[in-house]
Amino acid sequence: MEMEPSINVLGQPLEPCSMAPRTGFFRDGSCNTCWEDRGAHTVCVVVTAEFLAWSSYIGNDLITPRPEFAFPGLNPGDRWCLCAARFLEAHDEGCAPRVVLAATHRRTLKVVSLDLLRDYAI
Repeated sequence: MEMEPSINVLGQPLEPCSMAPRTGFFRDGSCNTCWEDRGAHTVCVVVTAEFLAWSSYIGNDLITPRPEFAFPGLNPGDRWCLCAARFLEAHDEGCAPRVVLAATHRRTLKVVSLDLLRDYAI
C-alpha cells in the first residue's frame, strides 16, 4: 500500500490525530490514507457522546472495546480519524463532531468542502 502524501486540508504537513487511542487507516496515529482506504478515514475529529450514540444507532459501534482488533473503544473527547462520508452524514443528521483541521488529510476535500470543515474546526 502506497501512502498518499501527508498533507492536511490547509496545505501544510499533516499533524498527528491520536496515539491514544491509536487511530488512522494505518493505525499510525495520523489520518494518512492510500488508494486502498475506500472509506477515506481522513477527518480528525473530537468525538462527542451525541456522535458516538448516533454512530452506534446506525450500526457503527465505536464505544464497545474490541480487543481482537486492538480497539479500546472511544469516549467523548477522544480524537479519531473518521471517514469523510460519515462526517458528512453526521453533519446532515445534526451531530457532527468538531474537526482538527491541521490533522485532517487533504483527501477529505474530495468529499467535504473546506468551508464546511471550518464550520466545525476547533
